[in-house]
Amino acid sequence: MRTFEVPTREQVSPEAQGIFDNLKSKIGMVPNLYATIGYSANALSSYLTFQGEQAKGSFKAKEREAIFLAISEANGCAYCLAAHTALGKMNGFTEEETIELRQGRSNDARLNAIVALAKDLTENRGRASEANVEGFFAQGFDNAALIDLLALVADKTFMNYVHNLTQIDVDFPAAKSIEEPVLA
Repeated sequence: MRTFEVPTREQVSPEAQGIFDNLKSKIGMVPNLYATIGYSANALSSYLTFQGEQAKGSFKAKEREAIFLAISEANGCAYCLAAHTALGKMNGFTEEETIELRQGRSNDARLNAIVALAKDLTENRGRASEANVEGFFAQGFDNAALIDLLALVADKTFMNYVHNLTQIDVDFPAAKSIEEPVLA
């Protein structure tokens, strides 16, 4: 199988270089997965715009991290599990909670409805169970929130697939296996 390398700034187009520079100034680094998408300046620019617009949707940052954990586990993406475990902790989740969210469940009824549906949508390619859809609406979500959730599934599935195909190095601390006991 082909080996993919994370491109350096010098190995991408001038447009992608500008995006790399912007990322570095905003977050202090260009994560390997973003750099890999940078092989296509169009894909990276489009993705970052899509991601930025989704942040304005129905879900708060902490809820988006919960969604991304459930999707990344369903898609088996080590990179996104590592990144969103770190980001989830930065947004207030404990290690144990990140593992529960990856399993598509939470003790919080609202989060439980969100991650159960996100996991179901991912695993069943958009054909979620009626119980999970109704559970989502029972938490007060509307059709706009459902469409926003689908957009987040598409967002994270894209990233998961980029890593699953390329297997580039993960530049975040590895996420624990969901089978590993969590030590307090």
